[in-house]
Amino acid sequence: MFKAICPILLALPLSLAAKPDVRQNLQRHWPEARIDAVRPAEIPGLYEVIIGPRLYYVSPDGRYLIDGHLIDLQDRQDLTEVKQAKARRAALDKLGEDLTIVFAPDKPKATVTVFTDIDCGYCRRFHAQINEYLSRGIKVRYLFFPRAGKDSESYHKAVAVWCAKDKNAALTEAKQGKFIEMRSCDHPVDRHMALAEEFGVQGTPTIITDRGEVLPGYVPPDQLAQYLSRDRN
Repeated sequence: MFKAICPILLALPLSLAAKPDVRQNLQRHWPEARIDAVRPAEIPGLYEVIIGPRLYYVSPDGRYLIDGHLIDLQDRQDLTEVKQAKARRAALDKLGEDLTIVFAPDKPKATVTVFTDIDCGYCRRFHAQINEYLSRGIKVRYLFFPRAGKDSESYHKAVAVWCAKDKNAALTEAKQGKFIEMRSCDHPVDRHMALAEEFGVQGTPTIITDRGEVLPGYVPPDQLAQYLSRDRN
């Protein structure tokens, strides 16, 4: 009897082998990482890890991490970008629209979130055309990313705009180079900046579409409307 069941017992550890605890293993090597999700990657033996709006690939033991894009050459698809776009949307949803400054048309057709710097020339050009974006059905949600960093003049202007009684009017005046009263209050500017870093924002304006795609730099109203309308009809 013992000889009869021995092969089965030997096979059990192989068929019921415990999956590696990738989250725990990675946390051991990267304790400060705030891991949102872990799942097997398309490449056998690797796992994808979502941390905020970023996606990484790690080895089962959590020792090796790949920061890059996985391309499916057969289908000609960037698998990483598709998933990171979803993660970006989730990060913006988590932040909440109430922590943005919103310019919206009556019937929005699409929404973009724009990381902006009050003193950035192309940011001012973008906002000077805000009514043209609105007329094309584009809802604009602004987040602050003062490129000079915290405690810079641009940073304090961003705080003052947020703390103004009329944020939209204050932002428009600040973009026009007009004087705005320096105010202080509880504000989300630091959270905006932290999110920009997580998104890998390098300059302003940086536009995030409602699909989670990243468009670096200024995009004219017609061009942006055309880009956002693709595949919507």
